[in-house]
Formats: sequence, C-alpha cells, structure tokens
Amino acid sequence: MRFTRNAKILRTQLDVAPFACVFVLLLMFTLLQPNFVFTTGVRIELPATDALPGTLNPTLVVAVDHAGQLYFANQVVTEADLQTQLTAASARYRAIRQDLTLVVQADKTVPHERLVRLAEVARAAGIREVLQATRPSLHAPRNGP
Repeated sequence: MRFTRNAKILRTQLDVAPFACVFVLLLMFTLLQPNFVFTTGVRIELPATDALPGTLNPTLVVAVDHAGQLYFANQVVTEADLQTQLTAASARYRAIRQDLTLVVQADKTVPHERLVRLAEVARAAGIREVLQATRPSLHAPRNGP
C-alpha cells in the first residue's frame, strides 16, 4: 500500500522575519554579554573629578584599596615585589623605546602619603609618569555638543 504525500518540501520562499529576529537576539546577547558576567575584584571607590587629561603611552595599573593593600596584575603584592615587577616592565618598554605610564586606582580614603610612596616606587623603577585614576563627576560640565 502506498501513501500519498501531501507535504511540499521547500517549494516556497523562506520567510526572512524569523532569521532577522534570531540575528537581532544574537546581536543583543553579544553586546550585553559583559553585563551578564560578574567579575570578581576589590571594591575601590575612585574620587570624582571633572575631565582630566589622560595619556597616550602604554599603561600599567596598580590598585590600592581602603586598607592600603596593593594589587598589581590581579595579584596582591608588597611594595618590594611591585618595584621588582615595575622595573622589569619598564626595562621591556625601554628596550622598544617607549615610555610607560603607571595608573594608580586608589580608593578615595587612601592617605596621600601612601600615594606619594607609590609614586616614589614607580620613579625608582624607571617610570616617569604616574597618574591617578578618577571617575567622571555626575554634574561635570560637558565639552562640546
């Protein structure tokens, strides 16, 4: 006994709407992916300021929490270890004739003396420019349109 086929296989054009919806969803997930993943870290409350100039040089980042603990390359370090690592990094960049900038992400409650000592460590390691990271002020005047 032979059954008759009633199904027409791909005899019509494909509808574009489902493909567009899937594409939009993939685009949204791709753009919002960093917001879905929580990164672990140390809570640092940066001081607020108006727009300050940045740097064009390659940067290294050191974080200092409210207790004065130093973090470099996702590791807790002492001042001596930090100076050793900064000296090595500075030598690598000096070999390719580039200046290196140290960006300090310090909690706003960190004493100024601790930041000055950190700048001295950077200078001893051969880094000429030390910048303190800040967050933009909420009510800062905007330049431009």
